[in-house]
Amino acid sequence: MGPQVDTIPPETRFPQKADVVVIGGGIIGTSAALALAETGVSVALCEKGHIAGEQSSRNWGWVRKARRDPREIPLIVESLRMWERINERVGAETGFRTTGILFAAETPDDVIRYETWLEHAKPFQIDARMITADEIDKLVPNGSRVWRTALYCASDGRAEPQKAAPAIAAAARRAGATVLTDCAVRGLETTGGRVTAAVTERGRITCQSVVVAGGAWSRRFLADLGLRLPQLKVRASVMRTAPLEGPPTTALWSKEVGFRKRLDGGYTIADGHANLASITPDSFRFFGDFLPALRMEWSSLRVRLDDRFLQEWREAKPVPLDQTSPYEATRVLDPEPDRRALRKSLDNLKRRFPAFADAHVVQEWAGLIDVTPDAVPVISRVDQMQGLVIATGFSGHGFGIGPAAGRLAADLVTGATPIVNPTDFRFSRFSDGVKARPIAGI
Repeated sequence: MGPQVDTIPPETRFPQKADVVVIGGGIIGTSAALALAETGVSVALCEKGHIAGEQSSRNWGWVRKARRDPREIPLIVESLRMWERINERVGAETGFRTTGILFAAETPDDVIRYETWLEHAKPFQIDARMITADEIDKLVPNGSRVWRTALYCASDGRAEPQKAAPAIAAAARRAGATVLTDCAVRGLETTGGRVTAAVTERGRITCQSVVVAGGAWSRRFLADLGLRLPQLKVRASVMRTAPLEGPPTTALWSKEVGFRKRLDGGYTIADGHANLASITPDSFRFFGDFLPALRMEWSSLRVRLDDRFLQEWREAKPVPLDQTSPYEATRVLDPEPDRRALRKSLDNLKRRFPAFADAHVVQEWAGLIDVTPDAVPVISRVDQMQGLVIATGFSGHGFGIGPAAGRLAADLVTGATPIVNPTDFRFSRFSDGVKARPIAGI
């Protein structure tokens, strides 16, 4: 069972038309809907389940510049500016706090990696730096002092995944957007290579543009439109504790464990270096696309064959738009957490920080992360289909850059000057001859 997410009341009206339909009620889709509504655009957001039902409520809640892919840094800089005033903007508590985030260096290779990243980040004048063991002890006191140095960014922060997207969705509704939950979009209608309507389980919405922000579902949805998006799913597990006094308020990552304090006084805890990938038909379909990334990240990835292979095989079959779609059959992706890995992480944390000795685990959950071959999202118009904008593949980095990523998607819809240069996020990079792969050594 997933985390308890703030709810918003169901919509009582169904629009027959809108300027823009946004597919997906996560942090990206809700941010795009709010940005569009604030400019006076008529927008309908369609979510097949509930707002933030999947990865947008299941992530760590980190909002960070540190160790961010340099191609994403301009976007996270803008996003942090938005996070700093987001509670005022949406009129609700999202949990954002500037707390700083620390990445422990456990080996000489880690030090080299962090220093290499700092070189990449220099042009952006980020306040990240390497710190000493004494500085680490001040930021995360009462630890076992096993780390001699770390990468630290004081202006990074945290927010609450179970609160943020619902608060943004509610603000979008107040700004004029229609926010539909339990309303899956089955597919699109096009005329002459242009989007003309979104077909939902409740009916048809005539529109001029569509934003696909479907997270782990985006690849399948786009395949029905004849578009090839190399995107896979990776399962990540998380736990939260009851309120606890004494442990640090600065968020920390190490290869053994990552943690951050929650607004409710508890802690969100996860394995800092392990993700699980189920073998699916897409694993073979996109093997060549992901091979460079696989070689780089093999030590942090576990692969297994389970029931997702047959499930995704069945879901891949095209379904007529007047019939029940896979999006209705699975309203919320709710995978089982890796409890063994989580318990190991908690044991490691207690060993490093005795203040966690009395930590009581309240809940464990998992989510499916939408990953691209270069670990950079697609935020892009689609040349083959006018009116279609994709915002997906955030590769575990989406929560922090969510507000600005949604704004960028909205800019691409309206034709406004983009909040950042969108070139690195173009959909065509997977087919224009560029080798899409993660940046090595950071």
